[in-house]
Amino acid sequence: MLAFLPILLLSFSCLTSALTYHGADISSLAVLEKQGVHYSDNGQVQSFETILENHGMNAARIRIWTAGDYNLQYGLALAKRVKAAGMTLIIDLHYSDTWADPGKQAIPSGWPTNLDGLNTQIYNYTLNLVQSFSNQGTPIDILQVGNEINNGMLWPVGQTSSAGFHPLSELLHSAINGAKAAGNPKILIHLANGWDWSGLNSWFSGVYVPGALQASQVDIIGVSFYPFYDSGATLNNLESSLTNLANNYGKPIVVAETDWPVSCSGVQLTEPSIPVSTSGQETWTNDIKNVLDGLPNGLGQGIFYWEPGWIGSANLGSSCADNLLVTSSGATRDSINIFSADM
Repeated sequence: MLAFLPILLLSFSCLTSALTYHGADISSLAVLEKQGVHYSDNGQVQSFETILENHGMNAARIRIWTAGDYNLQYGLALAKRVKAAGMTLIIDLHYSDTWADPGKQAIPSGWPTNLDGLNTQIYNYTLNLVQSFSNQGTPIDILQVGNEINNGMLWPVGQTSSAGFHPLSELLHSAINGAKAAGNPKILIHLANGWDWSGLNSWFSGVYVPGALQASQVDIIGVSFYPFYDSGATLNNLESSLTNLANNYGKPIVVAETDWPVSCSGVQLTEPSIPVSTSGQETWTNDIKNVLDGLPNGLGQGIFYWEPGWIGSANLGSSCADNLLVTSSGATRDSINIFSADM
């Protein structure tokens, strides 16, 4: 009987090493469908969320702008599909009429342009949004308050490089209070450059301010990790950075955005030993999983592939030609299996 013990222990280890969240951002899905895009798996046309769920994905992220294509009504409709597929629902609030990221965080049109007014506005906006999802029977599981807010949000009022951390801390505090007045989603803070420990540490060292944002209000820390934009974005640096983040701040951690190319030329990727191919996509995400699995106290929680089916924007904002998990005709690639239950 004892001879089987190592095998049993190994099997148990494999079962328990799976991440809590193996998901993707599928925000563009309904926009693409209106353009006539269809998806297929093994030759069978199916809804993309069904394909993803069949291949093991258990969480979906949806961005919401205050205007434009990705407004509240759009997010509500897509959330119904996510919940119907049995997935965890993550809502990514950009708090802008359009894209918000480290290079732009514009105050929505019609919103106040002073701190007091914005505190009231962001509280009410977040409360009403969370309530809207609950009212239609699709309560938000994880709420991301701001998108890649390394230099703050709602610029210039909440821009840390010019205003310091206190205004941002107040705005996040107000947003989270609004969310909690309407429901009980887990709160996720999302920063770019997950490999950059100095930047992460500086941000979290400054953002918790007496009377404003408190560490107890944050449930999950999310980071972006891409192989295109900075030579420092290596797996070794990610491991070091996230280990420090776990040890110093003690919060569950997810890689909230990542992808890897199947077609790329003239770009120096940060892990040149990983092939530019579908097998490379699997290697890249598996290597990130291994980093998360190795974090102290089981704090590595999940990976979200960014827009794996965005046909027509296959470069996904990079200088590589194609980072998708589907072909230009919508057929799944072998790498669709990155979402399998052992992720």
